[in-house]
Amino acid sequence: MVFGDYLLQRAKEYGIQLSKEQYEKFNAYYELLLEWNSKINLTAITAPDEVAIKHIVDSLSAWDEKRFSPTAKIIDVGTGAGFPGIPLKIMHPGLQLTLLDSLAKRIKFLQTVAAKLNITDIEFLHGRAEEIGRRKPYREKFDIVFSRAVARMPVLCEYALPLVKKEGYFTALKGRQYEAEAGEAHNAIKVLGGVLAEVKPVKLPGLDDVRAVIYVQKVSKTPAVYPRKAGTPERKPLL
Repeated sequence: MVFGDYLLQRAKEYGIQLSKEQYEKFNAYYELLLEWNSKINLTAITAPDEVAIKHIVDSLSAWDEKRFSPTAKIIDVGTGAGFPGIPLKIMHPGLQLTLLDSLAKRIKFLQTVAAKLNITDIEFLHGRAEEIGRRKPYREKFDIVFSRAVARMPVLCEYALPLVKKEGYFTALKGRQYEAEAGEAHNAIKVLGGVLAEVKPVKLPGLDDVRAVIYVQKVSKTPAVYPRKAGTPERKPLL
């Protein structure tokens, strides 16, 4: 089977229906991912079925139609190869998407993807979350901040919550240690102006591993001292 057929099957098993246009865009995205992965390190996962499940369906598992608007202003922090931001944008074209990454080569790849897939209403940010979170155009300006496979939850909260507007959400896609990470982040969430809204276990089709999506709602402003300067959240997390 080709990648698109794997994706159709796995998405259907998870309860997601793809349109012809979405199918074609995901196919093109996969081809670009393989092409660029031979030049820069984007992902260790390249087999079609694995990309379909572990990257695309996994990214889409973060969406919560009860909490999120399909025209929300969102940012993907530490987006890497574009997960979960690009798949979410393909599924919900009305999203106002910003992709943030610290590596310029990855930003160049993402710009190429957007151009080839004719994705509009998208911004690319090259920098560190600690710096972006202190800039006025971005601080507390997003309805939803997504992040996947970037850092442990207490550190990630300091990267993400300063970017979330009041009543918005920080949404983290996590692996097998999600329960421990949610517990570790209790103080960080409180200090940074959030409350733990939900921890949603995720079962991806064909996989036995343990995953979850953690939703943190922003209920008050993040104190001005956060995020601390680059590197500090990782060295001294808010435990």
